Amino acid sequence: MGFFAGSENQSRTDLAGAQLARQATASLAGLLAGLGKTRSDLAKAMGVSPGRVSQIMSGDANLTVRTLAAAAEALGASVEITFRPCPQPAHGPGGHSDGSGDPSAARDSDLTSHR
Repeated sequence: MGFFAGSENQSRTDLAGAQLARQATASLAGLLAGLGKTRSDLAKAMGVSPGRVSQIMSGDANLTVRTLAAAAEALGASVEITFRPCPQPAHGPGGHSDGSGDPSAARDSDLTSHR
C-alpha cells in the first residue's frame, strides 16, 4: 500500500459521491419536467425556500437521504436506491474490459423516481 493510498481512496469516494448526486438531481429534474412543475413548485411543496431547492438541484450539495425523501414526498413520488457490485475487468490472455456489459446495469444503478 502506497503512501497516498488513503487520499486515493478518498478521491474515488468523492468522485463517486459527486456522480451519485448528479444522478439524483438529474432524475429529480426529469420528474419535475414530466410533472410540468417548476423548482418554485417544489420549494412550496417541500416548505423550503427556492434557494434551498436551487442548492439541492445544483448537485453540489451534500444530499441526504432525508432530503431526497422529502423531495419525493412533496412530488408524490418515491426514491429507489440499489447497491450492487461493480463489474470487474476481464483478465487473462487477450482479456480486457471495454466498458461494455449488461446495458441494464447502468439503468438499474441510477437513482430512479417512481410515481
